[in-house]
Amino acid sequence: MENIALIESFSEFKDDKFIDRVTLMAILEDVFRNALKKKFGSDDNFDIIINPDKGDLEIWRNRIVVEDGEVEEPNEEISLSEARKIEPDFEVGEDVSEEVKLIQLGRRAILALRQNLISKIHEHDNTTIYKHFKDLEGGLYTAEVHHIRHKVVILLDDEGNELILPKDKQIPSDFFRKGDNVRGIIESVELKGNKPVIVMSRTAPAFLEALFFQEIPEVFDGLITVKKVVRIPGEKAKVAVDSYDDRIDPVGACVGMKGSRIHGIVRELGNENIDVINWTSNPQLLVTRALSPARVSSVKLDDEKMTAQVYLRPEEVSKAIGRGGHNIRLAGQLTGYEIDVFREGVEEDVELTEFSDEIEGWIIEEFKKIGMDTARSVLEQDVDDLVKRTDLEEETIVEVVRILKEELAD
Repeated sequence: MENIALIESFSEFKDDKFIDRVTLMAILEDVFRNALKKKFGSDDNFDIIINPDKGDLEIWRNRIVVEDGEVEEPNEEISLSEARKIEPDFEVGEDVSEEVKLIQLGRRAILALRQNLISKIHEHDNTTIYKHFKDLEGGLYTAEVHHIRHKVVILLDDEGNELILPKDKQIPSDFFRKGDNVRGIIESVELKGNKPVIVMSRTAPAFLEALFFQEIPEVFDGLITVKKVVRIPGEKAKVAVDSYDDRIDPVGACVGMKGSRIHGIVRELGNENIDVINWTSNPQLLVTRALSPARVSSVKLDDEKMTAQVYLRPEEVSKAIGRGGHNIRLAGQLTGYEIDVFREGVEEDVELTEFSDEIEGWIIEEFKKIGMDTARSVLEQDVDDLVKRTDLEEETIVEVVRILKEELAD
């Protein structure tokens, strides 16, 4: 009867989805050997025979027969008279194998042994899950919303594994309900306290790249290469693509007829505006393409400082900068150049930094964030529009406009 608790343990774990028979036997033997060490001081002279399928267990202790009264190590030696109780023809110097019943370990030890077994199995499962998801890092994954908290959404996959989607990894327009299927990439996998923490992301550029691999056959087949992806999640993204086959138009293939191919990706990303451009190793041409939909007149590069002076007609400037400065910011990230926009044919323009005596530096920086670094670039914009595009108060902007007008008039 003393085997009952362990037989239950075997039947509970032998069909576990993450564990094979050989591994289970190794874990069981390790657990029993630890119990034997605690009871007898050593497990070196014990043989353990386990059949996890049936729940059978045998433990045999091997000792050497010595003369009565000469036993010094009870765990390794047995007196002649005790040996002959097992088998009457034993002689001094012979090896004796004696079965150890679990009851000899004590009831408390048996309960502790079962708990240790459960703990070892869970530890093995956690390590297996960790390795499994570590191999999936950077790949697309789908899981179901299980619980919604203020700063994180808890997801469960089909196997019952828990993933987390933190608030800062969600697209601003994301809205989830319990039971919804959520798609993202496995961004990171860590072991914390022997438990795997799997973090999903929907804001990483790699998520958009993975969607291209899934949704566009030519990308999946390797005919089109995604060279670089930059994003402002939920707002705008730029994807540079290339093809080694001159017969393929990489941009056209990715976008599809009337945007049919990219529509699903845009919808998945909360209507994020996606610009797909042709990659080129010519940095001047790449800067020009990256500023799409604006039409660039000319570009001057400084490869040492990694800056680009871009000249456009006045009506193209707002397109180059984009709403909230998103277009010019993403173009800079895509090309690696710090891009400055200049209006072609406009005279007497002055850098905003020239007004640092009258306009505070942090205010100038706010304008620079949306691509406005000259006096005329600010004056050509509507005040209400500037209020929406910056973190500045209307009174502050009106005062800046007044200063600029007065200075330019002088």
